[in-house]
Amino acid sequence: MPNVGMRALVPPIAGDPSPHGLLGGCVEVVTTNDVHELNGTDTLPASCAQAHPWQSCPDPGSGEFPWTNPVSKIFDRLDTCTFEPLTAYAGAECSTVGMTFAEMVEQAAEQLRRGEQRALEEWFMSRWLANATHTVDVTPLAGAVHIVNGVGLLETWLATEYGGAGLIHAPIGTATLLSQNRVVGFGTEETCPETLAGNKVILGAGYTANLGPSTPPTLPVPAAAGEAWLYITPPMRIRRDTPQVVQSNDGQSINTLVNDRRLLAETTFVPEVACCKAAAVRVTLSACC
Repeated sequence: MPNVGMRALVPPIAGDPSPHGLLGGCVEVVTTNDVHELNGTDTLPASCAQAHPWQSCPDPGSGEFPWTNPVSKIFDRLDTCTFEPLTAYAGAECSTVGMTFAEMVEQAAEQLRRGEQRALEEWFMSRWLANATHTVDVTPLAGAVHIVNGVGLLETWLATEYGGAGLIHAPIGTATLLSQNRVVGFGTEETCPETLAGNKVILGAGYTANLGPSTPPTLPVPAAAGEAWLYITPPMRIRRDTPQVVQSNDGQSINTLVNDRRLLAETTFVPEVACCKAAAVRVTLSACC
């Protein structure tokens, strides 16, 4: 057929965020419009202190290895964890004759829906995970380890320091290695991949920043080529508001100086981590040991 006439404008191609990211179902998400909660939160670190063994009237002649109680029972003092807010935004711009106000509202909202998870992950890694004031580096002195060994080091730390199941945070590009080595199962019916030890795995597009832990004010730096940083945390909870478009009418969206239309969509998150602590390990991206 000859190429005649004008081209047709068709609807955009639909897409979805990465299914195993920070907002993909592994983490509890609480939607709130309480402005106080969205300014940041303080939480009590429930279940972060350890339980301790004690035997009443131990029998030294029982034939078992002797057990000695400490001088007195231990009482762990509670403290609070503090978490900051992050606002993810998406800005869309076009000529006023190109799209209507309603079409631009839809465009900005969809741009935010697809990109908010990556923006949250990128901020969370650089601002919280990579902060060595609460994140310990368990990488051996010899340097980066195979990814199987790295996951084992992280899960050992979590079991020792927290005692329950948690979350592994990994760059999305490590999914093939984790699957190849059967560290994580990625069945199509799973909404949240898990390791054999029962820890859920976040595969973050925003974690491709690949930053290692550093003590402020020194900025974190990326891993070397052929290496990656993996993190582990106790369980998380994410507070968020309902996404909204800032401009409420057609007049607010137009820049009359250049006759352009601009729409801004925003949403605020407050990521919370039980016990406010984490561990990191540097791994190699080699497929073999």
